[in-house]
Amino acid sequence: MLFESDRIILRKMTSEDTELYHQWRNDIEVMQSTAPLLDVYNIKETEEFVTHVILGSHFSKSYIIVEKKSKKPIGVTSLINIDYKNRNAECIIDIGDKEAWGKGYGAEAMKLLLDFSFLEMNLHRIFLRVFSFNDRAIKLYEKLGFQQEGKLRETIFRGGQWHDILHMSILENEYAEKRKSQ
Repeated sequence: MLFESDRIILRKMTSEDTELYHQWRNDIEVMQSTAPLLDVYNIKETEEFVTHVILGSHFSKSYIIVEKKSKKPIGVTSLINIDYKNRNAECIIDIGDKEAWGKGYGAEAMKLLLDFSFLEMNLHRIFLRVFSFNDRAIKLYEKLGFQQEGKLRETIFRGGQWHDILHMSILENEYAEKRKSQ
């Protein structure tokens, strides 16, 4: 099935997920490696963001990552800024359940999202942004076939120092080659 692997299911995000998403979005440790601004949001701000940006846009598709065995939501992955004409989209992923960190769920979710992007949506290019200090994520993206195509130098200030934002992408043909070799 397109939206499941051996251990996870991707299900469409709904407004009922707002409270859980709000908890993840307000956990500084969860957002440390993915959010440009570390800020605390009130529930109303999160509700508006979910309603208008995540669920209310034709240019985004968001999915809750659910661990099959426990049926527990552990994160979210999305395609955002979808450009249907040029067949491009940006992808994001956050594993909000810290107990699920380091167990390969992010890799499984990204593979499912790439399958959906290229095999169902017929996209040509998927891109992402990652902080230069997020070594685990960079290794994952490279393993999946993403290539670095540029960087924004010294854009994020964390832990008393400046860090780059790396831009990475994978093209449809690169994805197909990588998928054949697995």
